[in-house]
Amino acid sequence: MDATSPALPSVAPKRGRNLHRFANPGRFLRLSGRVLPWLAICGAVFTLAGLAWGLFVAPPDWQQGDAVRIMYVHVPAAWLASMGYAALAVCAVISIVWRHPLADLAALEIGPVGAVFTALCLATGSLWGKPMWGAWWVWDARLTSVLVLFFLYLGQIALIRAFDNPERGYRAAAILALVGAVNLPIIKFSVDWWNTLHQPDTIHLFGRTTMSASMLDPLLVSALGFTLVFAALVLARLRSAVMERRIRSLLSARARQAEVSA
Repeated sequence: MDATSPALPSVAPKRGRNLHRFANPGRFLRLSGRVLPWLAICGAVFTLAGLAWGLFVAPPDWQQGDAVRIMYVHVPAAWLASMGYAALAVCAVISIVWRHPLADLAALEIGPVGAVFTALCLATGSLWGKPMWGAWWVWDARLTSVLVLFFLYLGQIALIRAFDNPERGYRAAAILALVGAVNLPIIKFSVDWWNTLHQPDTIHLFGRTTMSASMLDPLLVSALGFTLVFAALVLARLRSAVMERRIRSLLSARARQAEVSA
């Protein structure tokens, strides 16, 4: 290439610029402010509709009876426990590769919400397991791997706040999130890889679902509601974190200006 040849466009920097567009606090607050009320309202409506449908209208299971109704809370909570940690892993990649500041803040706020949904999954699973297995807890492969997921959430929450320098906490928590993501396929396929008490998956993305539509439909409505509530909680916490950081920056700038003026 000679000196007069035009330089080739750089794809990676362009992608980085497009990604960092959303790091602007004002732009994020404006966009999230429009989305958050709809997420919260739709989440509440779908969650209440799904739970009412599942708890009071859907038929009992021919084997488990009315105990199966715990499913309408347990299954969505279990899905979101794994999806929340997958989101942490995505934030970790974005943080490490592109140094996106919102990815670090998102990881900071996803962790507590994901831990709550994982705890809800474990608690409802224990309630469901007592009448089915005769015990509140068994060291089943699925249950144990979800318990490990809960501890990973707690580790991420503690690690991201463990350093005086926030950047070190973000990096350490991002590495933990990536390493811990190995547990996600173990949770998913544990009932296939090992002989466990936990029943196999009845809903398959690319296969025939073995659940009756009268029970599947309210479960999907409940899962949609739980997902929207999860997203609304994370978005609300993230908005608060962005506003808090913005206020701190403004206060620091004013303090420096006052020192210069003095």
